[in-house]
This record gives sequence, structure tokens and C-alpha cells, in this order.
Amino acid sequence: MRWAGWFGILLQSCCGILLGQQLLWLGRLPGGGSSEAVAVSDSGTVVVGRAENALYVWRAVRWTAAGTIDALSPLSGGASKAMALSPDGSVIVGAAQDSIGRWRAVRWDRDGRIEEIGTLGGPASEATGIAPSGSIIGWAATASLTRHAFLWNPSTGMRDLGTLGGAESTALAIARDSLVVVGWAENADRQARAFRWSPSAGMQDLGTLGGARSEAYAVSADGSVVVGRAENSDRLWRAFRWSAHTGMQELGTLGGRESGALALSADGSIVVGWAMTPSGDWRAFRWHAQTGMQDLNLLYARAVGRSLLYVARGISPDGRYIVGYGINAATGRQEAYLLDTHAEGTDLAFDTPLPLSLSVEPHPVFDQAFVRYTLPAPALVRLFITDLLGRTTVALPDCWHAEGTYRQPLPQLPSGLYTLVLHTEASTATVRFVVLR
Repeated sequence: MRWAGWFGILLQSCCGILLGQQLLWLGRLPGGGSSEAVAVSDSGTVVVGRAENALYVWRAVRWTAAGTIDALSPLSGGASKAMALSPDGSVIVGAAQDSIGRWRAVRWDRDGRIEEIGTLGGPASEATGIAPSGSIIGWAATASLTRHAFLWNPSTGMRDLGTLGGAESTALAIARDSLVVVGWAENADRQARAFRWSPSAGMQDLGTLGGARSEAYAVSADGSVVVGRAENSDRLWRAFRWSAHTGMQELGTLGGRESGALALSADGSIVVGWAMTPSGDWRAFRWHAQTGMQDLNLLYARAVGRSLLYVARGISPDGRYIVGYGINAATGRQEAYLLDTHAEGTDLAFDTPLPLSLSVEPHPVFDQAFVRYTLPAPALVRLFITDLLGRTTVALPDCWHAEGTYRQPLPQLPSGLYTLVLHTEASTATVRFVVLR
């Protein structure tokens, strides 16, 4: 599906147009199979990830608001993957296979040119995150063939961030407004532990939820909040949110056994990832302190429809755009998606519910006009128009609506004074309007 003019697209309903949530399936490379989205730019206009080509080789891709999917330049024609992008979407980082199949950390510039950023003396590396300053993080093989977390920038090159006393480590995210880096590192017992690294404090073990292992996947803009997954005392993986004030807190599941947090908003208040249902199926979730963990498929049911969102991999800094992958009901394939949770300025699901409202726009009515109304909850809606004597002039078809804001054309009427009535089982709203022909 093309998503040009994305900000102006409206969702159709049976009696009007719903302004609000929208789910866009981003498609695949020509002749290919699956695709996955992992990160989104601040504005929601650039998404990156990977997609299978016609030979079923995974390639790093970029989706844009122009409606295109572009396979990014490879190193040798082998596999590649995009893992993160700069805030404006102009620089993308990830990994690509060289001529003998080794993974190498790379970055792509605005024009799609590819550049290797090296290793720590070994044969392989992978870039997993980029800061607005241009600093890049990831993992790279050392001369002893162990994997170590690195921090790279153009002036100083690649810096080894070390481990927690074990052999290996991987950096998975870097804060936007600082050089705080998070990921996992082995301790002296060779157990992987979530870490938080800063230039001043070095590498800090964030602990677990009672088990042996943990991994950090994302960090807030100022570096104060970290999310990921950790084992509990039953050795089950559970999504966590960590801060210096609260320590590591479990975020729960969707009724199943395990979960993992993969991304969070800039202020650390919104967390997304995956969680199991009681049947063991994976579902994408969004977590907020006011609501707890919520299934995106239920929270945004009117946008998702019969499709399924399996995993939420990335989120924009303001929490509006969420990307990941799931099953597109229209194609039956696993595809990348972009979910706009907040289109047309509507409130987020955990904010104060919208009040019932009704208006005619523009007013007075000279030519074409529209009825606009907002429902605070799902309802069976009746809309009708009465004249000065209270007689029903026009009765629109009854229609069941989810909560949200709707807009539809006002029927053509002769000059006069009218009353528009919106009726639900819970309440009634009226507004008077004048038609001048």
C-alpha cells in the first residue's frame, strides 16, 4: 500500500470518516516474502528494517512517505539489515555481509551510500543504534574472537566498552541526549546481564527479576530509564523498566508466560514490545504507568481489524508512531507496519476521554458543509435534522461507531434555520445552524 500523503489519510466508517488511529502495512520488496520494521524517524515519515527479496535474502530497507520501499546498498550483494536511524531519517545504521559472508557494521547516508565502520580487531561487527551527534553503538569481534560492545564516532573511531567480568557484551541502544549506552554483558559467571554504561560511571549491572539473566534493549533520551527483559525466579523472561529511583520493575504479560520490552518514548513513559497471551501467542503491547500493559490489537482494534500485530520494535520519541511486524490480513503475509496512535491530534488512550460534541462546519452554510461529532465511548448513533417546527427533515442511517471523532457531508438543504440532533443511548447533543442559498 502506498502511504504518500500519510498525514491526510482518513479512515472510512459506515456512516462517516473516522479521524484518528491508522495502521499502515508497509509492504515488501518485489517478488519477496516477509518484511520487518525496527525503527521510525521522529516525524514518522521514514521507517527502516529488513525485507526478503525475490531470492528470499534479507535486505536492509527504507520505507518513505513517498510510498516507496528501497533496498539499501549492500557490501557485496549478500544479506543486510537496518537496525536504527537518525532522528530525521537521513542516516541509517545496521550490518551487511561482505564478499565472504562476514557481518560488518555499516552506515548508510542520505543518498544510500554505504560505509563500513570497522571492528575491534576481529572479523565481524554490527551497528545497532545511532545518536543525533552521529555516535554509533553495536558489537564487534575482538582479536580473540569475542564479541564486545562498542561506541564509535568519526573522530575517535571504535571504543571497546568492555564487559561485566565475562567474555562478551553487546550494545543495543544509545540515549539521544547523552552518551549513555545500554545492552547486555556477561558477568564473571558467564551470565548475560543488562547494563547501563556512561563515560563517567562505566558499565553498571542492572540486575534481574530474580533469575540469572537480563538484557537491556532501549534507553530514554536522558539515559535515566532503561527497558528490556529479565528472568524472574521461575527463569521466565519478563519485560522490565528500570530507573535509578525505582530499580528494575516487571511490566507483566498479556496473560501468558513471557514478555520483552524493546523500545520506549523519549521521556520513558511509554514502553512497547511483545508479550504472550494465555494461549502462548505473541502480541505487540504498549505499557504506560496509568494503564499497565495493553495489547495493541485490542487497544487499536478499529485500525487493526482482522490483522495481527505480533511485535512492536520501535516508537517515535513522542510515542505517536509505533513500528514492528505482524500478519497483514489482506495479504496473509508477515509484513512491517506503522501504527499512528494519535492522528489528527486525538488524545492518547490513557488520557482523559473525549467529551460528546457536535458541530456543523463551516457555518453559516452557503454550499457544501460537514457534520463533525466526537463520541467518548462506542455507541449506536442516530443523526437527524429538524426544521423550525420540529419536524424531521432528514434522518441519516443509524450506525454503530467506536469512540473517536467522525466527519461526514451535510445533506443539501434549502435556506432556513435547522437543528442537528445526535442521539445515543447515553446522551443527546444538538446544534442549530443556518443555511443560506
